[in-house]
Amino acid sequence: MNLFLTIALVQLIALLSPGPDFFFVSQTAISRSRRQAFFGVVGITLGVAVWATLALLGLQLLLQRLVWLERLIAIAGGLYLGWLGIKMLRGALRKSTNVAAQEVEHSPLQQGEFATFRAGLLTNLSNPKVVIYFGSVFSAFLGDHISGGARWGVWTLVVAETLLWFSLVAAFFALPAMRSGYLRLSRWIDGFAGAVFVLFGLHLIFARRGA
Repeated sequence: MNLFLTIALVQLIALLSPGPDFFFVSQTAISRSRRQAFFGVVGITLGVAVWATLALLGLQLLLQRLVWLERLIAIAGGLYLGWLGIKMLRGALRKSTNVAAQEVEHSPLQQGEFATFRAGLLTNLSNPKVVIYFGSVFSAFLGDHISGGARWGVWTLVVAETLLWFSLVAAFFALPAMRSGYLRLSRWIDGFAGAVFVLFGLHLIFARRGA
Protein backbone atom coordinates (compact mmCIF):
# COMPACT_ATOMS: atom_id res chain seq x y z
CA MET A 1 0.00 0.00 0.00
CA ASN A 2 2.88 2.35 0.83
CA LEU A 3 4.21 1.87 -2.72
CA PHE A 4 0.90 2.89 -4.27
CA LEU A 5 0.55 5.92 -2.01
CA THR A 6 4.06 7.04 -2.93
CA ILE A 7 3.46 6.64 -6.65
CA ALA A 8 0.10 8.42 -6.33
CA LEU A 9 1.76 11.38 -4.59
CA VAL A 10 4.55 11.62 -7.17
CA GLN A 11 2.04 11.47 -10.01
CA LEU A 12 -0.16 14.10 -8.37
CA ILE A 13 2.78 16.49 -8.07
CA ALA A 14 3.56 15.93 -11.76
CA LEU A 15 -0.08 16.55 -12.72
CA LEU A 16 -0.19 19.76 -10.69
CA SER A 17 2.64 21.20 -12.80
CA PRO A 18 0.90 22.99 -15.71
CA GLY A 19 1.91 21.62 -19.10
CA PRO A 20 0.42 21.20 -22.58
CA ASP A 21 -2.18 18.72 -21.33
CA PHE A 22 -3.46 21.14 -18.68
CA PHE A 23 -3.67 24.07 -21.07
CA PHE A 24 -5.41 21.93 -23.70
CA VAL A 25 -8.09 20.69 -21.30
CA SER A 26 -8.70 24.06 -19.67
CA GLN A 27 -8.86 25.85 -23.03
CA THR A 28 -11.29 23.31 -24.45
CA ALA A 29 -13.53 23.35 -21.37
CA ILE A 30 -13.69 27.12 -21.09
CA SER A 31 -14.21 27.78 -24.80
CA ARG A 32 -16.42 24.80 -25.71
CA SER A 33 -18.02 22.60 -23.04
CA ARG A 34 -17.29 20.08 -20.32
CA ARG A 35 -18.42 17.24 -22.59
CA GLN A 36 -16.09 18.41 -25.34
CA ALA A 37 -13.20 18.72 -22.90
CA PHE A 38 -13.86 15.25 -21.53
CA PHE A 39 -13.19 13.76 -24.96
CA GLY A 40 -9.85 15.54 -24.87
CA VAL A 41 -9.26 14.15 -21.37
CA VAL A 42 -9.86 10.62 -22.62
CA GLY A 43 -7.37 11.21 -25.42
CA ILE A 44 -4.76 12.53 -22.97
CA THR A 45 -5.38 9.59 -20.64
CA LEU A 46 -4.89 7.16 -23.51
CA GLY A 47 -1.60 8.88 -24.29
CA VAL A 48 -0.50 8.48 -20.67
CA ALA A 49 -1.50 4.81 -20.81
CA VAL A 50 0.66 4.36 -23.90
CA TRP A 51 3.71 6.11 -22.41
CA ALA A 52 3.36 4.25 -19.09
CA THR A 53 3.11 0.94 -20.92
CA LEU A 54 6.21 1.70 -22.96
CA ALA A 55 8.06 2.71 -19.81
CA LEU A 56 7.17 -0.60 -18.15
CA LEU A 57 8.43 -2.36 -21.28
CA GLY A 58 11.70 -0.43 -21.11
CA LEU A 59 11.38 1.95 -24.06
CA GLN A 60 12.90 4.80 -22.03
CA LEU A 61 16.17 2.85 -21.99
CA LEU A 62 16.08 2.64 -25.78
CA LEU A 63 15.43 6.38 -26.10
CA GLN A 64 18.29 7.13 -23.73
CA ARG A 65 20.65 5.15 -25.97
CA LEU A 66 19.30 6.23 -29.36
CA VAL A 67 19.65 10.00 -29.16
CA TRP A 68 18.50 10.50 -32.74
CA LEU A 69 15.24 8.64 -32.12
CA GLU A 70 14.39 10.71 -29.07
CA ARG A 71 15.24 13.93 -30.95
CA LEU A 72 13.13 12.84 -33.93
CA ILE A 73 10.10 12.17 -31.73
CA ALA A 74 10.67 15.42 -29.82
CA ILE A 75 10.91 17.48 -33.01
CA ALA A 76 7.75 15.91 -34.41
CA GLY A 77 5.94 16.59 -31.14
CA GLY A 78 7.27 20.14 -30.98
CA LEU A 79 6.06 20.82 -34.51
CA TYR A 80 2.58 19.58 -33.60
CA LEU A 81 2.37 21.71 -30.45
CA GLY A 82 3.70 24.70 -32.35
CA TRP A 83 1.11 24.20 -35.09
CA LEU A 84 -1.68 23.96 -32.51
CA GLY A 85 -0.41 27.10 -30.79
CA ILE A 86 -0.22 29.06 -34.04
CA LYS A 87 -3.76 27.95 -34.86
CA MET A 88 -4.95 29.30 -31.51
CA LEU A 89 -3.04 32.55 -32.00
CA ARG A 90 -4.55 33.05 -35.44
CA GLY A 91 -8.01 32.41 -34.00
CA ALA A 92 -7.36 35.01 -31.28
CA LEU A 93 -6.20 37.61 -33.81
CA ARG A 94 -9.29 37.07 -35.96
CA LYS A 95 -11.68 37.68 -33.09
CA SER A 96 -13.52 40.95 -32.86
CA THR A 97 -14.43 42.42 -29.50
CA ASN A 98 -17.94 43.27 -30.67
CA VAL A 99 -18.98 39.66 -31.33
CA ALA A 100 -18.26 38.24 -27.89
CA ALA A 101 -21.56 36.39 -27.73
CA GLN A 102 -20.54 34.29 -30.74
CA GLU A 103 -16.97 33.54 -29.73
CA VAL A 104 -17.67 30.21 -28.08
CA GLU A 105 -18.84 28.94 -31.46
CA HIS A 106 -15.56 29.93 -33.12
CA SER A 107 -13.00 28.35 -30.84
CA PRO A 108 -9.60 27.90 -32.49
CA LEU A 109 -9.60 24.33 -31.20
CA GLN A 110 -11.14 21.64 -33.37
CA GLN A 111 -14.86 21.29 -32.73
CA GLY A 112 -15.78 17.64 -33.38
CA GLU A 113 -15.71 15.30 -30.42
CA PHE A 114 -13.49 12.77 -32.18
CA ALA A 115 -11.25 15.61 -33.33
CA THR A 116 -10.96 16.79 -29.72
CA PHE A 117 -10.15 13.25 -28.58
CA ARG A 118 -7.48 12.98 -31.28
CA ALA A 119 -6.03 16.40 -30.43
CA GLY A 120 -5.84 15.44 -26.75
CA LEU A 121 -4.09 12.18 -27.61
CA LEU A 122 -1.60 13.90 -29.92
CA THR A 123 -0.97 16.66 -27.39
CA ASN A 124 0.11 14.07 -24.84
CA LEU A 125 2.02 11.86 -27.27
CA SER A 126 3.88 14.90 -28.62
CA ASN A 127 6.21 14.90 -25.60
CA PRO A 128 8.54 11.86 -25.53
CA LYS A 129 9.96 13.06 -22.21
CA VAL A 130 6.82 11.61 -20.60
CA VAL A 131 8.11 8.09 -21.15
CA ILE A 132 11.43 9.15 -19.57
CA TYR A 133 9.48 10.47 -16.58
CA PHE A 134 7.53 7.25 -16.15
CA GLY A 135 10.67 5.20 -16.67
CA SER A 136 12.44 7.17 -13.94
CA VAL A 137 9.54 6.83 -11.52
CA PHE A 138 9.07 3.13 -12.20
CA SER A 139 12.77 2.34 -11.95
CA ALA A 140 13.00 4.28 -8.67
CA PHE A 141 10.08 2.54 -6.97
CA LEU A 142 9.56 -0.75 -8.82
CA GLY A 143 12.51 -3.03 -8.10
CA ASP A 144 13.01 -6.59 -9.24
CA HIS A 145 11.16 -7.80 -6.14
CA ILE A 146 7.93 -6.14 -7.29
CA SER A 147 5.53 -8.60 -8.90
CA GLY A 148 4.05 -8.19 -12.35
CA GLY A 149 0.62 -7.70 -10.81
CA ALA A 150 1.90 -4.83 -8.67
CA ARG A 151 3.58 -3.22 -11.69
CA TRP A 152 0.37 -3.21 -13.68
CA GLY A 153 -1.48 -2.09 -10.57
CA VAL A 154 0.78 0.99 -10.53
CA TRP A 155 0.05 1.45 -14.26
CA THR A 156 -3.69 1.39 -13.51
CA LEU A 157 -3.16 3.88 -10.68
CA VAL A 158 -1.36 6.51 -12.77
CA VAL A 159 -3.85 6.17 -15.63
CA ALA A 160 -6.86 6.47 -13.32
CA GLU A 161 -5.30 9.39 -11.46
CA THR A 162 -4.67 11.18 -14.75
CA LEU A 163 -8.27 10.65 -15.86
CA LEU A 164 -9.64 11.89 -12.52
CA TRP A 165 -7.41 14.97 -12.33
CA PHE A 166 -8.08 16.24 -15.83
CA SER A 167 -11.80 15.47 -15.48
CA LEU A 168 -11.79 17.79 -12.46
CA VAL A 169 -9.88 20.42 -14.46
CA ALA A 170 -12.46 20.16 -17.25
CA ALA A 171 -15.37 20.43 -14.80
CA PHE A 172 -13.85 23.48 -13.10
CA PHE A 173 -13.10 25.44 -16.26
CA ALA A 174 -16.53 24.60 -17.70
CA LEU A 175 -18.30 26.33 -14.79
CA PRO A 176 -20.64 29.14 -15.93
CA ALA A 177 -18.55 31.77 -14.14
CA MET A 178 -15.40 30.64 -15.96
CA ARG A 179 -17.16 30.57 -19.33
CA SER A 180 -18.67 33.99 -18.68
CA GLY A 181 -15.20 35.35 -18.03
CA TYR A 182 -13.99 33.70 -21.21
CA LEU A 183 -16.63 35.52 -23.25
CA ARG A 184 -15.19 38.82 -22.06
CA LEU A 185 -11.53 37.91 -22.36
CA SER A 186 -11.47 35.15 -24.96
CA ARG A 187 -9.14 36.97 -27.33
CA TRP A 188 -6.48 37.33 -24.64
CA ILE A 189 -7.03 33.87 -23.18
CA ASP A 190 -6.72 32.20 -26.58
CA GLY A 191 -3.67 34.30 -27.38
CA PHE A 192 -1.98 33.39 -24.10
CA ALA A 193 -2.78 29.67 -24.51
CA GLY A 194 -1.52 29.77 -28.10
CA ALA A 195 1.74 31.41 -27.01
CA VAL A 196 2.19 28.76 -24.32
CA PHE A 197 1.76 25.97 -26.85
CA VAL A 198 4.26 27.58 -29.21
CA LEU A 199 6.78 27.89 -26.36
CA PHE A 200 6.27 24.24 -25.39
CA GLY A 201 6.80 23.26 -29.02
CA LEU A 202 9.98 25.33 -29.32
CA HIS A 203 11.26 23.82 -26.08
CA LEU A 204 10.80 20.29 -27.43
CA ILE A 205 12.50 21.19 -30.71
CA PHE A 206 15.48 23.06 -29.34
CA ALA A 207 15.97 21.65 -25.83
CA ARG A 208 19.30 19.92 -25.33
CA ARG A 209 19.34 16.25 -24.43
CA GLY A 210 18.85 15.77 -20.72
CA ALA A 211 17.21 19.18 -20.27
